[in-house]
Amino acid sequence: MSSILPSPANMLDIDPAADQDVVCHRRHTDEKDCMRTGPRHSPPAYRFAVTVLRPLLMSLTKRQWSGAEHLPRDRGFIAVSNHVSHVDPFVFAHFLNDEGIVPHFLAKVEAFKVPVVGAVLRGAEQIPVYRESGQAGDAYGAAVAAIEDGQCVAIYPEGTVTREPALWPMRGKTGAARIALATGCPVIPIAQWGAQEILAPYAHRPSLLPRHTMQVSAGQPVGLDDLRDQPVTAEVLAEATERIMAALTSQLEVLRGETAPPGRFDPKVHGLTLTGRPKEVTSDPSKRARAAEWGDDDPDDVEDQA
Repeated sequence: MSSILPSPANMLDIDPAADQDVVCHRRHTDEKDCMRTGPRHSPPAYRFAVTVLRPLLMSLTKRQWSGAEHLPRDRGFIAVSNHVSHVDPFVFAHFLNDEGIVPHFLAKVEAFKVPVVGAVLRGAEQIPVYRESGQAGDAYGAAVAAIEDGQCVAIYPEGTVTREPALWPMRGKTGAARIALATGCPVIPIAQWGAQEILAPYAHRPSLLPRHTMQVSAGQPVGLDDLRDQPVTAEVLAEATERIMAALTSQLEVLRGETAPPGRFDPKVHGLTLTGRPKEVTSDPSKRARAAEWGDDDPDDVEDQA
């Protein structure tokens, strides 16, 4: 009987292939709308931020992106990235947004106190980090809850813009590793390069023209499975953190087309402050040159995250 009756497409004189084209067109249109205004399930404040900021990024930058196939679509995960400029969080977020993923950044609590900006951050469900206080553990708990809810938590494991003179990833903090081991979620290394051409570390004058290319590359999940069943000791956290930083460095080497220097740059070893604009905290003359490269200290600069 079904073979005798015309299909709905035939009844409406619609070519099945053309019907499929309509479906594909609608899907493509939905994806473009998602990029322009943020995923449909994202908070209104997040969609507002995307609507305002994405057109600026599209017009002021060129993009060279790869590795989106490594981003999990069916579970919560941690996205980690290297930090070379105060502009690169926008590039990091742009990459994730255009893949339909809403990033929940760990951001310094000071940013939440800025009028308008703070309201947008809270409305977009970003995670405040309270450093050096009794609330320092709140960010960890909020990040774990977001992961368990299937969200993406975006973390800069270095904790601030790199102090390494050539802008390679420096020694990482253990926060990302701690969250990953607690939740069992994957950690995706997302290397980026190019934002420093727009705004150099701790510079105040951006360079917008000619347009700079933002290179972003997501890699395979960091191998942490052998550590997940072990007690979370300082040694295990250090090993997991170094694996995360090594994965980021390997991704960045490909983007830059060069090899990173051996070892992991540690600001403490080189006598540099860990927050704000790097400055010397040592009397060793051989180490003062490192801090001098960054210029005078700016009291308004604070660490980007715990």
